[in-house]
Amino acid sequence: MDNGASSYRRFLEGDDEALLEIISEYRTGLILYLNSFVQNIHTAEELTEDTFAELAIKCPKFSGKSSFKTWLYAIGRNITAKHLRKHASFSIVPLESQEYLSDEENIESNYIKSEQKRAVHKALHSLKAEYRQVLYLSFFEGFSNEETALIMKKSKRQIETLLYNAKKALRSELERSGFEYEE
Repeated sequence: MDNGASSYRRFLEGDDEALLEIISEYRTGLILYLNSFVQNIHTAEELTEDTFAELAIKCPKFSGKSSFKTWLYAIGRNITAKHLRKHASFSIVPLESQEYLSDEENIESNYIKSEQKRAVHKALHSLKAEYRQVLYLSFFEGFSNEETALIMKKSKRQIETLLYNAKKALRSELERSGFEYEE
């Protein structure tokens, strides 16, 4: 049983500190994952809070059929889907308007890295939502194909196909925008 599952079990038994452990462990990753849907960090933070509120108030049953993290992200995804249906006309904040902070140690190197990250993020946000989601879960969150399939409610084979097509689309978008790969 992973740490999240044991913390959740302790929370259900009355240990309120266990919920704080879960929030501390999963908050940042869940925000970034939900941001891939709504493309607004403030909305993603609110949806993450709603996810943890659902844990605290409704106390859904964790069956253990998947990892706790997979289960939690699926709850967040469902809450986000409800939010998107309710707010069908949401606006996308252009990536160019987001600010990136640079580290003072090596400004030039960090600038180049931030430009590369910006190019990748821009390319990612130009992809279909399904492609963004599968790439984010697989590469940024490190979920296995099976876990990604559970979260996205698809088969493992569909996830493999999606990943292949998403990587192909991302590469094409990066090359179209003049991105140069480091050897």
